[in-house]
Amino acid sequence: MSAAAAWVEPSLDMDKLSYEIFSILESKFLFGYDDPKLLLPSMPATPAAPRIRSASSGAVRVLSIDAAGVDFAGAALARLEASLRKQVGDPDACVADFFDLAAGSGAGGVLAALLFTRGHDGRPLFSVAEALRLLAKHGRRLASSAAQRKGILAGLLCRSGGLLRRVFGDATLRDALKPVLIPCYDLATGAPFVFSRADAVEADGYDFRMEEVCAATWADPAAGAAAVEMRSVDGRTRIRAVGGGLVMWNPTAAAITHVLNNRREFPTAAGVKDLLVVSLGGAEAQASLGKAPSLLSVADIAMITGRAQADVVDQAVGMAFGESRASNYVRIQGCGATERGVESVLFQGRKLSEQTNGEKLDLVAAELIKEHERRKRSAVPTVVLKPSTTPARSSSSC
Repeated sequence: MSAAAAWVEPSLDMDKLSYEIFSILESKFLFGYDDPKLLLPSMPATPAAPRIRSASSGAVRVLSIDAAGVDFAGAALARLEASLRKQVGDPDACVADFFDLAAGSGAGGVLAALLFTRGHDGRPLFSVAEALRLLAKHGRRLASSAAQRKGILAGLLCRSGGLLRRVFGDATLRDALKPVLIPCYDLATGAPFVFSRADAVEADGYDFRMEEVCAATWADPAAGAAAVEMRSVDGRTRIRAVGGGLVMWNPTAAAITHVLNNRREFPTAAGVKDLLVVSLGGAEAQASLGKAPSLLSVADIAMITGRAQADVVDQAVGMAFGESRASNYVRIQGCGATERGVESVLFQGRKLSEQTNGEKLDLVAAELIKEHERRKRSAVPTVVLKPSTTPARSSSSC
């Protein structure tokens, strides 16, 4: 895969001014800081590769999955899970064991729900390998005429015996093992809505069935999907939802904001230096490249818009981490584990990273394990989850 053509290199003064303006915006609005010292920051050097951070301090571990299809994210998570199992020597270790929060939009939200919902035995409903085998097993059957017209979502979410209905059973957001954030767009209110375990535990009016949460975040109008009419478990909150990718293709910023403003569950997270964020993008899309604007389909335009939004979030988050970006924030996107990753550079397009995606994932696995082991020796909890008052009601009979 060749890198995108670089833009004309801007002057240093223009770069510095642009960086200062963007830093003011993200410091004021992304994370809610109000520190005058942030208004004129020094330009941080862009790191070549992620480093292993110090094991002396704890970190809230955040997983974010973009709305771009499950193929790349699934493959990346499978590689990460295999690396975790090998390094800890536990063949039953799951990705959910090593993250404190999962955020996913669109298809990424469905994958997050599969991996972070509690099963009957109290363990994650699926490991990554099991989730991918499930999708592979049912892929051919789901390719019915209806699914071909409206995408795989039609087969997955059919109310009468759909795959996800049988997978999740009566499980709701409260049955998530860890905090989850899954967005959609509510046509009834004309605003984004984020499904959250933390909110669901607080009030029945924010608790929704996991099957319907998946339907809502994956209902892409550009693919012909209809809005999802849904209501909370107590019937008081009604939503007419369409896909999360329309409003939050890359949910990383939302996940970070949630952690930093949720002191009850994350009491030690005072800033981005107290986080370890793994953000999974999608494979590079080539279908719309070179097309005349008049030949772009609605799906092409939605994809372009979503990926552009994801890049902006990636850039803003990277800038917010500043000098700690190399050790606390890892973005994985590209075409495979053996390919060099792709990085978004503010006002300069994209460039290839120094390491392959596989190498980055192996480093991430080592960092996650260090934090996992550190907590076994620490008397101070890094995460204090709100307890769920409902038993696990999921089913994995598929």
